[in-house]
Amino acid sequence: MSMQEKSSSTTSKAIDLSHHLSELSKARKPSPLKSLQKYVGRPGLISLAGGTPDPAYFPFASLSADALLPDAFPRTKPSESSLLGWFWSIFGKPSEKTARFTVPKYRAQPGDVDLATALQYSPVTGMQPLQEFIHNFTSKVFKPAYSDWTTLVHTGNTDGFHRSMVTFCNPGEHVLVEEWTYPSTMNDIQSLGMFATPVKVDGEGMSAVDLEHVLSTWDESVRKAKRPHVIYTIPVGQNPTGATMGVERKKAIYQVCVKYDVIIVEDDPYYFLQEGPYNVKEQRSTAKTTPQLQKGEDEETRYLNSLEPSFVRFDYQGRVIRLETFSKTIAPGSRLGWFTCNPVFAERLERQGETTTMAPCGFSQSLITQLLSKHWSFSDFIRWLQGLQTQYIIRRDFFVDCIFEEFEVRPTSDSQLLEVFGSKLPVFTAYVKTGEHQRKRGMAEKTHMHSEKTPLFSFVPPSAGMFVWLKFHLQDHVVVDPDAPIEERIDTKVWTDLAEHGLLVAPGMMFGAQLYDDQSTHSPKRTVPYEIGYRVSFSMGTQENMRAGVKILAEVLKKYVKF
Repeated sequence: MSMQEKSSSTTSKAIDLSHHLSELSKARKPSPLKSLQKYVGRPGLISLAGGTPDPAYFPFASLSADALLPDAFPRTKPSESSLLGWFWSIFGKPSEKTARFTVPKYRAQPGDVDLATALQYSPVTGMQPLQEFIHNFTSKVFKPAYSDWTTLVHTGNTDGFHRSMVTFCNPGEHVLVEEWTYPSTMNDIQSLGMFATPVKVDGEGMSAVDLEHVLSTWDESVRKAKRPHVIYTIPVGQNPTGATMGVERKKAIYQVCVKYDVIIVEDDPYYFLQEGPYNVKEQRSTAKTTPQLQKGEDEETRYLNSLEPSFVRFDYQGRVIRLETFSKTIAPGSRLGWFTCNPVFAERLERQGETTTMAPCGFSQSLITQLLSKHWSFSDFIRWLQGLQTQYIIRRDFFVDCIFEEFEVRPTSDSQLLEVFGSKLPVFTAYVKTGEHQRKRGMAEKTHMHSEKTPLFSFVPPSAGMFVWLKFHLQDHVVVDPDAPIEERIDTKVWTDLAEHGLLVAPGMMFGAQLYDDQSTHSPKRTVPYEIGYRVSFSMGTQENMRAGVKILAEVLKKYVKF
C-alpha cells in the first residue's frame, strides 16, 4: 500500500466515501501477482517465481547527472535597474554551477537508491525512498486536515486525472468543471463516455455561487443523468485563465461539496508558481526588497506560509483527491507525480495502476529520488522552489510590461467587465496607443479621442502560473456571427492572422468546456456567450521574443480596429 500518515496533530479520520467509486473500480481485484510481493525481500528467500530479468543484464552500470545547485536562482527579484543583466545571464548562455550525483547499479546499504531496484518491475507505489520523500513533503507543505491521509505516485497529472475519472465516474455521468479549462482532460472525459458540465468562473476561478446553482437546480428527469458527484478544478494559475483561488473561495466550494456530497479532483501543477500581484512598472521599487520576516520565522517558513493553501488543508472529510506533479518544478518529461487522498480511494487508484501504467519510469524515479532525498534535502528543494517562483515573477512582469508598452492600458471601469472578472486583482483594458489613434482619426478630433476610444481586450495580470488570458472585444469593432462555423469565426481569423505573422497563441475556443457538455437532446443548453479569448504564455522565450510577440499582436489587431 501507499505511505500512511505516521503522525498528525489531528485525530479525525476520513469519512466513508466509498459510494463514490465507479462500478469498474468496485469490480477491480488485486493483481494475482501482488500476493507474491509480501514475501519479496525476506532474508534467505530463494525466489524463482517472477519473470524478472537479472539486473546483471541491465546495460547501465550507473546513472549520473550534473544538477544545478538549489540556490541557482535568487530568492528575490533583482532591482529594475539590474534586470537587463538578469536577462543576459538567463538567455546569454550563462555559466551554470552544478554538482554531480550518481545512482549506482547496486545499493551499498538499505535505503539507498539503486538501478537494480529502479529499473526492475516494481510495485505501483514506487520506490520506498521516493514514497518517504513525497509523504514527508506533503505533511510539511500541504498539511491535510485529517489523520489517515495517504499518498500514491502516478505518472504525471494527466495520468492522475484519467485514473481519477475511471475510479469515480461511470459512463454517462457528468463531471463539473470550470467553464474554461484544460482541453486534454475534457477530451479524456468525452472519450470515457462522460460529459463535462461547465461552472462559471471569475478572477478567482470556479464560482462557488454558480456551483451551488448548478447542483441545486439539477433535474435528473430532464438531464437523464444523476446529479454530478465529482468536480475537477485547477485552483492555482488556472489553465487557461490564470486565476487563483483564495482561502475563502476554496472554503466556500468545499462547503458546497459537503452539502451535496461531491468529491473534488484538485489538479494543481502550478502551485509553486505563485507570483503574487502584478505592480505596474512605475510603481515598483528600484531597490531589491526582501520580505520582512516575522518573529521566530525563517525564510523557508515565510515562503511556505505565503502560498495559498491547497484544498486538502480544509479537507476534514477526505473528499479531495489532490494531483501533484514534478512537471513544473523539475521537468515535464519526468512523468512523475502523486495523489494525496484518503486510503480507500488510494487503494482503488492503486488497483487501477496495476493493470495500466504500472510504476512510473525507473529512470525518472531514480534520478528524482536521488536528487531530492540524497543529493538535496527538503530545505534544498524548498530553496529551489523559491528560486523558480522568482523567475516566473520576472517573466510575468516583463511580459505584462510589454503589453503596457505596445498598447494604451487603463484600469477597467466597465461594471460588466468587473463583474465577469470578479477579481480581487486589478482588471486592465487595452486600447490602440494614442499616437496610432490620432493618425487614423486626424488631429482635428484629438479633444474627443480619449472618450471615444473602443477597447481591444481586457485582462487580469495573473498572480500564479504561466498564462495571461486576453478577453477580446472584437465585437465592438467588427460584425460577429455567433453561429458561424469555427473556421469562419472572427477569433479563428485573428488567430490565423497572428500565426501567419509569426505569433502562435492558444485560441480560447479550445478551452471551452461547453463543447464537452451533454450532446444528447436531453440536455438543456445553458446560455454560452460568444466570448473571444486567447491564452498567451510567458513561461518560455527570450526577452526579445516576448517583446516581438506583443508587437505582432499590436500590429495585427490594428487591422480589425474601428476608429
